[in-house]
Amino acid sequence: MATAGCWGIAAAKYRTSSRSALPAHMPDRYVRFAAAIGENSRRQFLKKIDLHIHTVSTFSDNGFTYSLDTFKRYVEEAKLDAVAVTNHDMFDPGQFGQIEGALEALVFPGIEVNVEKGHLLLIDEPANLKDFTARTKKVAERITQVGDTMSVEELRGIFGDLNKYLLIPHADKGPPIQGEALEKLRPYLAAGEVDSAKKFIRAMKDSTKLTPVLFSDARMRSDLGAIPLRQTYVDCGTLTLNALKTCLRDRSKVALSEADGNRLWQVFENGQKLSTGLNVLIGSRSSGKTHTLDEICAKIPRSKYVRQFSLVQQDEEAYEREFRGNVERRRSAIADQYLSGFKRVLEEIVDIDLVANDRAVLQYINTLIKAAQEADRQDVYSKSTLFNEVEFEIGKTEELTKLIASVRHLIENIEYRTIIEKHVDLESLKKLAVELIDLLRTKTGEFEEKRIVNGLIRETKSALKLKTAATQVEDVDLYELAMDAKRVERFTQIVEFLKKESVIFEDGLQGYRIEVTSSPFLGAGEIKQASRVQTSFVKAFARYQSPYEYLRELLSDESLSQAALYRLFAKITYRTLNKDGYEVSGGERSEFRLLQEIADAQNFDILLVDEPESSFDNLFLKSDVCKILKGISETMPVVVVTHNSTIGASIGADYLLYARKEMENGQVVYRTYSGYPSDRILLSVDGNSIKCHASVMDSLEAGALTYEDRRQGYEAIKD
Repeated sequence: MATAGCWGIAAAKYRTSSRSALPAHMPDRYVRFAAAIGENSRRQFLKKIDLHIHTVSTFSDNGFTYSLDTFKRYVEEAKLDAVAVTNHDMFDPGQFGQIEGALEALVFPGIEVNVEKGHLLLIDEPANLKDFTARTKKVAERITQVGDTMSVEELRGIFGDLNKYLLIPHADKGPPIQGEALEKLRPYLAAGEVDSAKKFIRAMKDSTKLTPVLFSDARMRSDLGAIPLRQTYVDCGTLTLNALKTCLRDRSKVALSEADGNRLWQVFENGQKLSTGLNVLIGSRSSGKTHTLDEICAKIPRSKYVRQFSLVQQDEEAYEREFRGNVERRRSAIADQYLSGFKRVLEEIVDIDLVANDRAVLQYINTLIKAAQEADRQDVYSKSTLFNEVEFEIGKTEELTKLIASVRHLIENIEYRTIIEKHVDLESLKKLAVELIDLLRTKTGEFEEKRIVNGLIRETKSALKLKTAATQVEDVDLYELAMDAKRVERFTQIVEFLKKESVIFEDGLQGYRIEVTSSPFLGAGEIKQASRVQTSFVKAFARYQSPYEYLRELLSDESLSQAALYRLFAKITYRTLNKDGYEVSGGERSEFRLLQEIADAQNFDILLVDEPESSFDNLFLKSDVCKILKGISETMPVVVVTHNSTIGASIGADYLLYARKEMENGQVVYRTYSGYPSDRILLSVDGNSIKCHASVMDSLEAGALTYEDRRQGYEAIKD
């Protein structure tokens, strides 16, 4: 009895802490028993929910065949406590009744509404089914084709008091509800839906964001296959709509996993979990480690996977080309940004033909003189006012359009809303936007009227010219031609500035430095390399010192795209420098690419790295790789496969996984054991256990005896 009481106390501790709190001497079978008690106890409080499920194929979906059996299987296998049926812009009460009667989980009626081009889950109590059906019917009548959307005001008009419902918008998930629409809905929102564990954790850490929820957004199709793994746990008692709303507004009551809160999340159907931080996966050769990474990559579409040996230099010449090409691709955006202003200038200059302008002026002068000489011979046609009429000047609306866009951006900006409102009244901004839009509408109308009149003038002048022998003065805008000459002059100055040698961008990464420079081309071959077009630039380079003449020569080559000419005026060079300021060597290139690949993982939902020690030394791993991996794991899940103690033991993992190949009844079984690094026992999802210390020693140190011998050897040579 005393022993049983001891394990009962331990189980109680398990319910309030991690497994590391269990007594060190507890037998494995009692560890599992205590874990089971703890998990059963937690299920009395935590509820597993998925409030975003589709059962009808609408015009907003790719077609699918609905299956109630699939829905039942999903609820049973995922052990869901509550679900919501949320089809796009429609609700089927008959189908809902069948679902509600077939599932053991609580089923909420809901709808996914297209509001201001974003998606909003709107969920009601099952008891309000009749009223909900009537209101959602109006949504279906309003949203009838792809692209249809409703305003927040229309949503209120259909559903009335939005406080009666559970409202969850797409937050960090496309298409999101944002801007002014989000602010109008914010008083009614309980949470915001995200689409990955990474975004869930980031939102949890940002108090300015809505409480995150992760739902499957799954179609209950007949060919579903593996069940979805995106659900959310809530610390909620009796499941009602109001209880859920209250619970979701408190981020401390929302979690990714049942027993470990937001530290762990389920990644495989068998229940295997990963840490939302840094995971280290160890094990002997051929134990399934790489296979596990491949499975994770397949499960999570936006995975950054750095495969073993993928960055190691093999053919030096080929690697050199690949490395430089890789660096240039990654930094090409920098060059485009640097040259973006020049590109806009060039777009205006390409249409300027100074030779044609000079001919137009000469033609104007000649016809003016000739018309003066023939003044005494004018007839009724040449004396008419329209014979030498000048066309209306038509203005441009680009600046006004940009101004409207800027005002709109101020109105809709959420991130800096507090600062904006401190200095500018939003209502005044809205009035300004309306006035500017009215002005744009007026000017657009005026310009269109002038175009019509100009067309009539040209037709009339042409008809009059055919009926008289008198000379008609050629129409020319001398001011515009003078401005063209000034534009070309300014263009020349800008090109000369671009050609001056200068560093336009510098970026550091763990001691390495990317340097991007601008300088003049030194020959036709360099221009050809920058153009990536098989044509001769010898004639063009002969005029390189005269930017406008050089441009005209480039324009005469039909094989060149006008859109890419902006890159042919200054040479943009990329260099990767080591800690001493020299160009990187072959080995350093591999190190830099690994660091770069890891750093780029911020754009993905998970980072997977397979045995980086296969290609790099321990000093580099410890001083650079471990540091950057640990930093990234604070904002997203990271999984590293390793045999190396520098990474495996020194990196400070949040979660440990041990892959092992075992024999059972003459069959090979691949099993993964997991736990926290401080745990004495690692557990598999099917209830087996192994000792953590022995597993780590075998994988990272070739066993405890080898580790001890090596430690003593190091002690012997220590000063």
